[in-house]
Amino acid sequence: MGSNQYIFGMTRMDLRHLRYFVAVAEERHFTRAAERLGIKQPPLSLQIKQLEQELGTPLFRRLTRGVELTEPGTLLLNEARQILEQVERTKANVQRRARGETGRIRVGFAGATYFQPRVPGLIQAFRKRYPNVLLLPVQSNTPQLVEALRSGSVDVAFVRPPLGDGDGIAVHPLVEEPMRIVLPSKHPQTRERSVSLATLAHETFILFPRAIGPGFHDSIIASCQRAGFSPILGQEAPQISSIVHLVAAGFGISIVPHSIEQIRADGIVYIPIKGEAPRAPISLAVHKDNRSAAIRNFVALVRPRAPAPD
Repeated sequence: MGSNQYIFGMTRMDLRHLRYFVAVAEERHFTRAAERLGIKQPPLSLQIKQLEQELGTPLFRRLTRGVELTEPGTLLLNEARQILEQVERTKANVQRRARGETGRIRVGFAGATYFQPRVPGLIQAFRKRYPNVLLLPVQSNTPQLVEALRSGSVDVAFVRPPLGDGDGIAVHPLVEEPMRIVLPSKHPQTRERSVSLATLAHETFILFPRAIGPGFHDSIIASCQRAGFSPILGQEAPQISSIVHLVAAGFGISIVPHSIEQIRADGIVYIPIKGEAPRAPISLAVHKDNRSAAIRNFVALVRPRAPAPD
């Protein structure tokens, strides 16, 4: 059995005995050690005597002007320092975890939410403030991320509301960005500064499946209907970021969030929408019952003025 295990296995010896012992061993004097510890000298001598009785061996040789360690005392000093240092490290680690300064957070990203500048901005701000919290990215779509939040396989998620069945999920709005029309570069309206949706009534629209982003999909359909037509739906794209390449290939036109303009591809042009245009909201979703301090700190970056949950 290791010496640390032996010491912790003592029936009466506690950390106070070890701290008192180390103070006497380092000061080589009972009176100076008592002053350092802020106690009287007789109680300190009694504690050391009890420790020696517990271990069954003298730890100090009493000299005229102080004390010196015996061989067992020298061994105990090394072990006691290690134990006390480990206790302090453990205490500090527990306190840091309680403040949310360590741990890990699994962060979900729906669709192309990471293209929106505020999303990577929040990630960078959190990592700067809490460098010892590990962030693990998870790429998926909004419905799957909602289920992942419920199951606990994801801790927070950047999603595109509405969530449909969002029971048990807290949603914190982050940003609403304007949408842009994506046209093939040879389209006659690419010379316009902006284009109204009504002029696109006879175009084929490339959208991604409603099942993976119903809120985003329905917003585009509703905007076209308010403009006086129901869009002609063509090829579906597996994700928002792949839409621009289908437009460039001549499969049709589309409507995407403004931040998607970061995707540059030959054969396409992004055009602002004239008049009433759909918006692309992004929110941070988290399970309402989550009690992690690190996750609360993450959410606080999105809701800086909101009080911390009980």
